[in-house]
Amino acid sequence: MHEIKFDGYRMHARIDGRQAKLLTRTGLDWSHRYRRTIEALQSLKVMSAYIDGELCSLNEDGVPVFSRLQAAMDEGRTDQLVFFAFDLLFLNGQSTAHLPLIERKARLQRLFRKEIDGLRYTEHVEGNGPQFR
Repeated sequence: MHEIKFDGYRMHARIDGRQAKLLTRTGLDWSHRYRRTIEALQSLKVMSAYIDGELCSLNEDGVPVFSRLQAAMDEGRTDQLVFFAFDLLFLNGQSTAHLPLIERKARLQRLFRKEIDGLRYTEHVEGNGPQFR
């Protein structure tokens, strides 16, 4: 399986009941910086979840641009950011980390059946790595 590397900040979304947090790879809680993304995560139909993803700013063509992300943060304009979810490590009280990635992604995709502004499921490509790259 191959996944696209977006040009953004790697973030972990932790959902526990009605509370959601966005954590950096080092565990810093940056939730206060991304209120709109937190609200979107809270609308997912889960009791609890731990989702690996990337927070991005998109240009007019829908392409992630890191400089736009930096500018949005510097100027406090984070309402239009998009959290691209690509892995699900915990769901509704159970660890999914032991499952094959393809199964984790299938469970994650089901969470994103309904479109939610600011959230996107990240598709993947199977096989043919050299051509994908």
